[in-house]
Amino acid sequence: MNKMLVKGVVLFCVFIAFGCKEKAPSQDEVATKPNVIIIMADDQGYGDLGHHGNPWIKTPNLDTFAQGSLELTNFHVGTTCAPTRAGLMTGRNANRNNAWHTIAGCSILKDDEETIAQVFAKNGYGTAMFGKWHLGDNYPFRPHDRGFQHALYHGGGGINQTPDYWNNDYFDDTYFRNGDPEKFEGYCTDVWFREATKFLEEEGQKPFFLYLPLNAAHGPFNVPEGYAKLYKNAPLTDLQRRFYGMITNIDDNFGKLVAYLKERKLYDNTIIVYTTDNGTAAGINYGKNGEVMGYNAGLRGTKGSHYDGGHKVPFFISWPNGSIAQGTTNNELTAHVDLLPTLTELAGIPFNEKKPLDGTSVAKILTGQEKNINRMLVIDTQRNQLPEKGRNSCVMSTNWRLIDGKELYNTLDDPSQATNVADRYPEIVLKMQDFYDSWWTSIEPDIGYAEIPFGHPDANPTLITVHDMHTDDNIPWNQVQIREAKALPEGFYSIKVEESGRYRFKLYRYPPESGLNLNASAKEIKGTAYIKTLPEGRAIQPIKATITLNDLKLEGKVNPEQPFAQIEGELEKGSFKLFSAFTNKRGEQIPAYYTLIEKL
Repeated sequence: MNKMLVKGVVLFCVFIAFGCKEKAPSQDEVATKPNVIIIMADDQGYGDLGHHGNPWIKTPNLDTFAQGSLELTNFHVGTTCAPTRAGLMTGRNANRNNAWHTIAGCSILKDDEETIAQVFAKNGYGTAMFGKWHLGDNYPFRPHDRGFQHALYHGGGGINQTPDYWNNDYFDDTYFRNGDPEKFEGYCTDVWFREATKFLEEEGQKPFFLYLPLNAAHGPFNVPEGYAKLYKNAPLTDLQRRFYGMITNIDDNFGKLVAYLKERKLYDNTIIVYTTDNGTAAGINYGKNGEVMGYNAGLRGTKGSHYDGGHKVPFFISWPNGSIAQGTTNNELTAHVDLLPTLTELAGIPFNEKKPLDGTSVAKILTGQEKNINRMLVIDTQRNQLPEKGRNSCVMSTNWRLIDGKELYNTLDDPSQATNVADRYPEIVLKMQDFYDSWWTSIEPDIGYAEIPFGHPDANPTLITVHDMHTDDNIPWNQVQIREAKALPEGFYSIKVEESGRYRFKLYRYPPESGLNLNASAKEIKGTAYIKTLPEGRAIQPIKATITLNDLKLEGKVNPEQPFAQIEGELEKGSFKLFSAFTNKRGEQIPAYYTLIEKL
């Protein structure tokens, strides 16, 4: 940490001494830069590939790519979705930037963090993302606010989650293009790749940075029938067959993208990364009688676990025109937080970190100029309102894992983490625990909530959803639970009023685009064997609406035959804890799942 701070001070002094700013690259310099594509599948674990020995899954295109690329066999990410995305975007652990959870207001990447897209954009690259953002649904946290010139995405952490467009189900959905809803035809993964290809057709004349964070194979496991039927004879559960089918659909789309790049003669000068965001969600199933269905490459743990099965994931990188070794493997410890400094170094563009990084450039490892990395990293699973020291912690070196400060595993000899050898190596336990303690001290000043702004000229009105309500209790994070009118104890939104003045609040039970009244029962949408049913909505019978901002309480009457209840009030500029709710005839408080705020 001290070296990083010294480096930052030296750079600052040099800039002051010469009165300079970061120099923009010339057109000739930009023209010679490599393109960059990062593809990150959702919930696909290390074992969910034929290349890693899975005897059932069909991933021929990814297997071929893996064999011809450089594979990092000791690559790690967060144990769940948003923490990985935050680390990839910034090179910084998610505990530093309010993305240590996937819901409850703790999956919003703070707006003072610099993203990899911003770095590439200011160095002349065309930037785009298609798929799952999961780092904030409001200004200034959306992808097109964070350096992506072109962004097409769904809301929240998955299709049909609470902030997503109403009734999306993976097929013929409405997504957000730079914040505006747009209807599409086709299966979600097909749409992301199709739109990515269109971007390349329009922008491929100059270097591009393309980010494809897929929402497949995240639940609900909705999949085209034909892909699930590929596995009808495999010894898997029905859910696993759909999960595997979603991955095979990714594989087909990946093959088409590679073919397109080669046809356009873009492939050789494009750095392509394929990885995933956490361990498998459904690749392995343990039956009640001890039977095992599926495959996890012998790893312990799955998605959410701080054992290797929760965060060791596939990672393949290819760049035929570059100096990256192809058709080889490397087992040095690497991670998602390394991508920003590594890719900028490989691309030859300047990057001066504004905040201390947890990652480091491993470009020289990829090019064979260095053989070893002497480092440690921390992965944990927080999933609570504020990070807690020691909670679900894993300290890693290339060979060792220290779990919860007391279990030690040599993953080179024991990749399944079956034998705790802490008693045999107390000096290693002490060394790794010391690293963890120092690291934790370094992150503590960064821990804090992002604030959603109200009344900003670029975001007026602002729609907030219960997905981002701070609470330790379970919140209704998907639209099935919204339909069921899942109750919730009091929580709050962390908000910032940008300007004093009069504000109007519209409290919705269903999202505005649904057109449904406050007391309506949304119609059931029947599913199939391959698509989950959306149940009938429950009427909540509201009689009163309430807005609370710190000590200020505003109330309004409810007409249940209208889509929203309206409340107005005077607000002062500043930071607030906001809560919006309905009260029903039984005196029960039900959150306003959707609240629209407008400065008048």
